[in-house]
Amino acid sequence: MRISPVTTRHFSLPGRTEQGAIGLALAAAIAGAWLGIHAYAMYVFELTWDNWPLALVMAAAQCWLSVGVFIVCHDAMHGSLAPGKPRINQAIGAALLFLYAGFAWRKMRDAHFTHHKMSGRAGDPDFDEEHPSSFLHWYWTFFKRYFGWQSLLFVHTVVGIYWFVLDIPFIQIFALYGAPALLSSLQLFYFGTFRPHYHAPEKPFADRHNTRSDRFGTLASLASCFHFGYHLEHHRRPDVPWWALPGARRA
Repeated sequence: MRISPVTTRHFSLPGRTEQGAIGLALAAAIAGAWLGIHAYAMYVFELTWDNWPLALVMAAAQCWLSVGVFIVCHDAMHGSLAPGKPRINQAIGAALLFLYAGFAWRKMRDAHFTHHKMSGRAGDPDFDEEHPSSFLHWYWTFFKRYFGWQSLLFVHTVVGIYWFVLDIPFIQIFALYGAPALLSSLQLFYFGTFRPHYHAPEKPFADRHNTRSDRFGTLASLASCFHFGYHLEHHRRPDVPWWALPGARRA
């Protein structure tokens, strides 16, 4: 049984100039906070037993902001970050993807477009057709597909410089750089890939997009994955940026 689809095609976005201004301002805030916390955590902060609570708060913030950085890159892939300005979208997306984990812009963008074409079926790079309902199996498949040698080389190089050249304690590097990055990949995968696309007979998909949306309120949706849990709306309207998805959801 399939649920009758509800269209979001009548949802209206602001003009290109206004949408670009909002998107770029939010991207600057997210990426700026992400880079700022990272710089403070690596170059200023000194981890001790007394300031572990602050370190945990910074790590949690960095995890959430890492998710936001990837969502900004995702909007850049669809051209919704700065509508009508492909060079700006590519420049920002490529730079942030590389800083996030050494990812290659073209490879990630092409894979994401394939995901939209083949969503939830064989040929979808974000889907594990052999384990369509298993979180752990699917995440391992997802991790292997995207975290290739380039990403591993990038991360090991950064960690090596911090540890051996700048003499930052490894526990500080792990707690404030490595752990938030890994946990953000889990957060992105769970809320942005697994929950929307896993197969469950009791939760049929609405249409050919083979995806569903969370029923979270706006604040919970923002906290979980920058509204990427409103996934059916995204697949129906890929031109809608992350910050406008709650409006598309209401439509």
